[in-house]
Amino acid sequence: MRKLSFVLVLFLLNAESLFAQQHPVAFATKKDLTLVKNSLAANSLLNKSYNEIKNAVDQWIGKDIDVPVPKDPAGGYTHEKHKENYNLMFNAGVLYQITGDTKYAVIVKQLFVKYAQLNPTLKNHPEATSTSPGRIFWQALNDANWLVYTGLAFDCIHDFLTVAERKQITDGAFKPIVDYFTKDIKPWFNLIHNHAVWACAGVGIVGVAIDNEDYVNMALYGTEKDGSAGFIAHLNGLFSPDGYYNEGPYYTRYAILPFYFFANAVNNTKPGLGIFKYRNNILQKALNGALQQTNLNGGFYSYNDALKEKTFVSSELVVAIDIAWQVYGPNAAYLPVAKAQGKVILNAGGVGISKALQTEKNVLPFYPYQSIEFADGAKGNKGGVTVMRAGKNEKQTSLIFKYSSHGMAHGHFDKLNINVYDNGNEVLQDYGAARFIGIEQKWGGRYLPETKTYTQQTIAHNTITVDETSHYDGKEAVSELNWPVKLFGSISEKNLQVVASLDNTAYKDVQLQRTIFMVHLPDQLKPLIIDLFKTKSSTAHQFDLPFNYSGSVISTNFKYSPALNSMKTLGNKNGYQFLWKEAEGIVKGPLAQFTFLNEKSFYTISSLVADSAQFFFTRIGANDPNFNLRRDPSYIMRTKSISPTFLNVIELHGNYSTVAELANGAYSSLSAIQLLQDDANYTVGKIIYKNNSVIVMQSNSKFESNQKHVFKNADYNFEWIGPYAIFYNNQIIK
Repeated sequence: MRKLSFVLVLFLLNAESLFAQQHPVAFATKKDLTLVKNSLAANSLLNKSYNEIKNAVDQWIGKDIDVPVPKDPAGGYTHEKHKENYNLMFNAGVLYQITGDTKYAVIVKQLFVKYAQLNPTLKNHPEATSTSPGRIFWQALNDANWLVYTGLAFDCIHDFLTVAERKQITDGAFKPIVDYFTKDIKPWFNLIHNHAVWACAGVGIVGVAIDNEDYVNMALYGTEKDGSAGFIAHLNGLFSPDGYYNEGPYYTRYAILPFYFFANAVNNTKPGLGIFKYRNNILQKALNGALQQTNLNGGFYSYNDALKEKTFVSSELVVAIDIAWQVYGPNAAYLPVAKAQGKVILNAGGVGISKALQTEKNVLPFYPYQSIEFADGAKGNKGGVTVMRAGKNEKQTSLIFKYSSHGMAHGHFDKLNINVYDNGNEVLQDYGAARFIGIEQKWGGRYLPETKTYTQQTIAHNTITVDETSHYDGKEAVSELNWPVKLFGSISEKNLQVVASLDNTAYKDVQLQRTIFMVHLPDQLKPLIIDLFKTKSSTAHQFDLPFNYSGSVISTNFKYSPALNSMKTLGNKNGYQFLWKEAEGIVKGPLAQFTFLNEKSFYTISSLVADSAQFFFTRIGANDPNFNLRRDPSYIMRTKSISPTFLNVIELHGNYSTVAELANGAYSSLSAIQLLQDDANYTVGKIIYKNNSVIVMQSNSKFESNQKHVFKNADYNFEWIGPYAIFYNNQIIK
């Protein structure tokens, strides 16, 4: 009896904390919005952001705003109109709170009344193609977006509405969508996935706005309210302990907004939960991790299903950075990002950032990027991603080595993939996803079929494809259960960064092991990238290692046969059917070199050829009648043997001035590569670079950091501690 009474009292306390709350409280509190109002005159960026919103909303004052019956996919009129409406409602609601002018509340109310009439009549959207169809939009995900923004809007005009109006909107506009999410497509709502993050945030924010504790608890803990799903489960399941988001940085960008918006609402209404401190500030780590996975232009690294055009100036990052500034405290690292964004949201964090940008005289030119390693998986035990960086500011070189888990439905079959950025440009690229978002003519703005048939396939990535078959035979369910293992690594030294990872699951009878070294040799402006890719198999296979480069062919040191009048495809399945063979050649060894120009810099890929190898120049475009894919090039090394070892060196060199018509350092300085030893114990490679000797050593069996190793032959006698070492003219690189 005493236990029951305690539970009842606890419930009543929780209920009162929500039902007795003052509005607004979801987007910002009355105190925060008063601060915004009082800060407008003195803060230029805040004032600019306010006026942009005000001008956009004012054009609708006194006009009849269309709330059409849904019929179009993404990019179509009804889709874009409903999206425009929920943004208008949110912005008008915030303006009402700041100005006190009821004309803004009237806009929101009138639109809500129309949705209260429309939403109960809706069935599945006529353009729905997924297992989670929407009602207002073609997919439920977009309906969740609608809930997030309209929930915030309702909260802003809560006290303007009469009790009867609140009930009309709650029952007509919100309840049909919430019931649809939590009853009709409950399994989707209870997923651990970015779609469900939006769904939970939408239901939870609406719950806060309409004082419905049941909605809030379903949002936090899933429809069964047992914690197996819901917002807390997302915080536990989608992020590794250091903030890496399972679906990759592009989708961190997309999910970060509902994470921060709903967490902010929870923080304002249930401060005792300590939501922003949860899992050692996991939301702060997620934001910082997403920013660390961007290029100098703010573009998110394009692995997995990513669109290269998305950068950190997107609205999602504006929201996250401004809320983070408020709840975690000022952070100067955010200022170059906020400066590039050129706007803030109208909350206390937006006020703080606007003030800082106005008074801070030494804002960094770029986000303070650093070499960084992310573990993957909720427990940090499912591989990871390492970003190696060298150089400063606009001269920075970045290498991304991906040895993570699949990444759910948005993952690719790209185990041990690398990408390289230099001087802010993609040099070795990842295609990302095939999609023209918001363009109705291109598959309704959805992901194009080629996302699955090409961009997710292994050949589209800078890693090995065996027997023209993608990793895990292209089966997502299998890939989800497997991931590579990190063998060793260190990214803390200035002159030598290294990571090694092993995968023995992508193919049943082939083991893949890749080690990436980023080496800064004496008197060199740019690092040398050494790529040691070992394989182990019991029978002969065809191994293809692509380098999906971005730039113009300058030269090769081998002869090739170009396709002058007609071209054939590289293969007929698993992505190969999309690649035209533009040229091919056979190299007998020992060294194949290919130089290309990217923007104003030269890059050479030097490859050890142990016996003989084929090299292909390919370009996307075959079997693509609708021109859905970019016409990107690739340089592919092919060998057919048992357990080949690939040793490639990527050299960044020289520069080209179109104005002066002058090329400096356009030729490679690497003259030889050879393997001195390659067995179960050690792989030792020798590189001659600018007539200097670079010896690369790796243990293949003992990876302890304190293990002593010795390599001896007729010419060399080296000793070192740890699983790897590089000697430059007999001096160890540290």
